[in-house]
Amino acid sequence: MRPQRAGKPTGPPRQGQPREDPLDWTSFLGRKAFDLAALARAWRIALPPLERLARRYMVEKADPVIHGPRREREDKLAMGLNVVRAAFRAYDRGSPAVRDAIVRLFLRKYLTPPEKRGARRRFLERYGTIPPAFLTISPEGTCNLSCRDCYAASIRGGLPRLTAGEFSWVLERKEEEWGSWFTVVSGGEPFLWRDGDVDLVEMARMHPTQYFLVYTNGTLIDRDLARRLAAVGNVTPAISVEGFERETDARRGHGVFRRILRAMEHLRGAGVPFGISVTANRDNARLLLSDEFIDFWFEEQGALYMWLFHYMPIGRGVDVERQVPPDVRAWMWEREQELVHRRKLFLVDFWNMGPVSSGCIAAGRGGGYLYIDWHGRIHPCVFVPYWKDRVQDLVAEGKQLTDALFSDLFRRIRDWQEDYSWRKPPAERGNEIRPCPIRDHHRVMRRIVLETGAKAGYPSAEQALRDEAYVAGMCRYDEAIAAALDPIWEAHYREA
Repeated sequence: MRPQRAGKPTGPPRQGQPREDPLDWTSFLGRKAFDLAALARAWRIALPPLERLARRYMVEKADPVIHGPRREREDKLAMGLNVVRAAFRAYDRGSPAVRDAIVRLFLRKYLTPPEKRGARRRFLERYGTIPPAFLTISPEGTCNLSCRDCYAASIRGGLPRLTAGEFSWVLERKEEEWGSWFTVVSGGEPFLWRDGDVDLVEMARMHPTQYFLVYTNGTLIDRDLARRLAAVGNVTPAISVEGFERETDARRGHGVFRRILRAMEHLRGAGVPFGISVTANRDNARLLLSDEFIDFWFEEQGALYMWLFHYMPIGRGVDVERQVPPDVRAWMWEREQELVHRRKLFLVDFWNMGPVSSGCIAAGRGGGYLYIDWHGRIHPCVFVPYWKDRVQDLVAEGKQLTDALFSDLFRRIRDWQEDYSWRKPPAERGNEIRPCPIRDHHRVMRRIVLETGAKAGYPSAEQALRDEAYVAGMCRYDEAIAAALDPIWEAHYREA
C-alpha cells in the first residue's frame, strides 16, 4: 500500500534573511543547452580551463564566512574537481545507461549551483537555511556476513526491514522537500533487501532522478546483478575492504577477498562504476593509505573513489583503544592531503577531512544529511545511534520528512555545529579536523542525548551512556586528539 501524501511541515518558519551559497561559476554547465555529453567525452581537454574558472570563484572570490578559510576553500576545490574527474572516468568506462545517468543526473545535478534548484530555494525561503543534501538509508538490517565491530551487527536476529512503500516515500519526500537527488544506501547488506517483487535494483529503476551510492560487502554481486546494475545506470556500489586478502578475510570471513575481486570483475565487465569503503583503526590505518594499497584498488582493480571511515566504538565488541591513535591520525591528515591534492584521488575521510564539509554534517545540517535505519527510525548520523522520530509515524500523522529535522535532538546538534564552526569567520572556527560530536567531542553528544531523552537504537547504545569507564576512555581520546590536531588547524586554517 502506498503511503499517503504528507502535509505541510510543522517546523518553525525562517528567522531573518537567508544566505545561500553565492558560487555561480557552474551555472552554464547546468543549462540544458550545454552539451555535457560532449564535455564528458572531451573532459581531459576541457578540465584545465574549468579548474582555472573554479579556482577564481571557489577560492579567490568566495566568502570566508560561508566557505571557510583559504586552505579550507583549497580543500573543497580539490575534492570537487576530483569528484568530477571520477564522474568523467565513470562515463568513459560505463554502459549506455551509466553514461546517461552520469550526464543526465550526476553531472547536471552536481554542477548546477544549489541555489538554482527550486525545492532547495523554497526550503531556504521558508526556514532561512538550506536543507540537507542527502540521506543514508538502511532498508535491510540483515547481513550474510558477521564482521567484527560492525555497528549493524549490534542486534542479532529477527531484524525488520522497510517496506517498498516506506522506502519510496523517503525517496520522494527528500526530492520534493529538499531537492535532494543523491541517496546513500547502507545496511545490513543492501542487496539482500526485497519487498515482494521490488529489490534494490528495481527501487533504483523506479526512482531514475536519484543517484544511489550503495555500501555493500560485494559478495552478492554476480554477473547477473552486475548486468542489472548496468541496465539501470544510477547505482554505484562501494565495496568494503579491510586491506588485502589477509586483512579482509580476517575480519569478514575466509574467501571474502576473492569474492570481492570477482564482484569487481563483473562490474568492470558490465560497465558499472564502483569504489571501495574502508574502516581505519589502530592496526590498519597506515596500510589503508599506503601506495601499495591505493595502487592496487584504484589502478589495478579500477575503483573510482574511496570512503574512509574511522573505527567508532559504538557497536558490538566495543573497544575504545582500537581507535586510530592521535599521532597516526595526524599522519593520516598529511597523507590524505597528498593523495587528494597531488594524486587527485576522490578519497573522503569524514573526520580528518572535515574542512571539505565545513565540519560535522549530521542532524540534517544545511548541505548535510541524516540516517534512517531498517526500523524507520531517524537518527542524526549513522554513528549516532539515538533517535526521536520514525518514518512510519510521520506517514501515519500526515507529516513531511522535514518535520524530523525539528526534533530537539536534531536542533541541539545543529546548535552545537553553529557554535563550533558552521559559517563562522575563520578566526572563530573550531578545529574542523576533529569535527565529530560523538567521537571527537564525546561529552557534547552524550549531554545532548541525555538532556533530550533520545531513545537508544540498540542495547549497546544505551549501555554506552551509562558506562563510566567507556565515557572516560572516550574523553581521554578526545583530549589526546585535540593535542595532536589543533596545531595543524592553527598552522593551516586560520588565514581568511
